[in-house]
Order: sequence, then structure tokens, then C-alpha cells
Amino acid sequence: MTQSNETLVRVRGVEKQFNRGAEAVHVLRGLDLDLQRGEFLALMGPSGSGKSTLLNLMGGLDRPTQGSVEVAGQRIDQLGDGALARWRARHVGLIFQFYNLLPVLSAAKNIELPLLLAPLSRSQRKSQVATALSLVGLDHRASHLPRQLSGGEQQRVGIARAIVTDPTLILADEPTGDLDRKTGDGILDLMQALNRQHGKTIVMVTHDPHAASRASRILHMVDGQLSTEMAA
Repeated sequence: MTQSNETLVRVRGVEKQFNRGAEAVHVLRGLDLDLQRGEFLALMGPSGSGKSTLLNLMGGLDRPTQGSVEVAGQRIDQLGDGALARWRARHVGLIFQFYNLLPVLSAAKNIELPLLLAPLSRSQRKSQVATALSLVGLDHRASHLPRQLSGGEQQRVGIARAIVTDPTLILADEPTGDLDRKTGDGILDLMQALNRQHGKTIVMVTHDPHAASRASRILHMVDGQLSTEMAA
């Protein structure tokens, strides 16, 4: 599935500043970005360049010091804390480098967690979990605990948890960073399939040019600004 001409995410004039004692640290500097619906974008750059900060702003996990962040026509930087939390639960799926699975819960129960915030019946949650498990190829591992799964399987559970709510936007922070090349390629195959076959809009932060090459567009960040753009 190819991307549409609809702008899903619009970032304008975004600044992000943190205070370190008396020192102001400027992480993002007047950044602009348009992301199209159905796009798979890779963000690359050195540590400290602002990649993860930008990802967090697009996902409503943080707020800009200045500027605007709009997702699907909604100015999320203007939402109050409660409204932003509800928006995030409905619209954002997060994939982490170290999986962030709860060790005492089965794969299926880990995947179900985001649905507990939605007004769904138990049977509806079970159905959506089953669909997500099927999409990542882990139907047969539903009852397994994280310690009984390989790293690649744990990351697939993490991806299933990210997509179970059918989010507007999937944000992945170094999703293959803790995996060997072969296992990582399997995860990238899955993410590419979610994008191309299911039309999911994905933003992935990565240091790995091999991983970034799977995206439909690559942007480089340097000192809090977007630099060179390349087509994958």
C-alpha cells in the first residue's frame, strides 16, 4: 500500500529546551516536519541529536517548549494532561528497544494492556488480541511468559501490543537495537508489512543504516534540526 497525499503529522517551529541546573539545553531548534498518512519514516542521527525527543513529541509523550504539533488535524500540544493521555491511548502505538513487557503476564495479557483503557468488553478485547497475535505470527505463543520467549518473539509481542488498538501512528525507538541481524531483519520485515499491506504510518528512530533502508523516507537529525533527506 502506498502512502496518501494526506498530511497526518504536521510539526511547525518546534523548540524543545531542558534545564540542566542553570544551563538551558536546546534539544530541538525551530524544527518543521510533515509526515504523510501511510508513510514509513526513519529518523537517523548521532546520540543527542533530538531523534527520540521528536518521536516523543509526535506521540504526545512530551510537549514542545515552543511551536505546534498536529496529528490528524488535532493540536496535541494544546491538550490538557487528561485529554492528551486519552488521545495517546487511542492514536499511538509504541515499540521500544527493550520490549518493556511485564514479566508476570503472558504474551496475550501484555498485548491486552492498552485495551484496558478502551470501552471494550472482555470478548472484544480477546478478539483484538487474537488478531494482533496472528498478524505478528505468534498465535502459538499466546500463553507464554516473556522469559519463555526469544528476543525476537518478545519484540513481536511488543509490536502486537503497539497495533492492538489499531492506532493512527506507530512510533518505534531503536526496535532492532537489541537484536542480532537475522532476528532484526524479521522484525523489519514485519514492520514493512504493517506499512505496505496494512497502511500503517510508522516513524522509526534508528542508528542502523540497514534498518533505515527499509523505510520509504529517511531524515537525518543534526543538533536538533532536520538535515539531509534521502529516498530509500
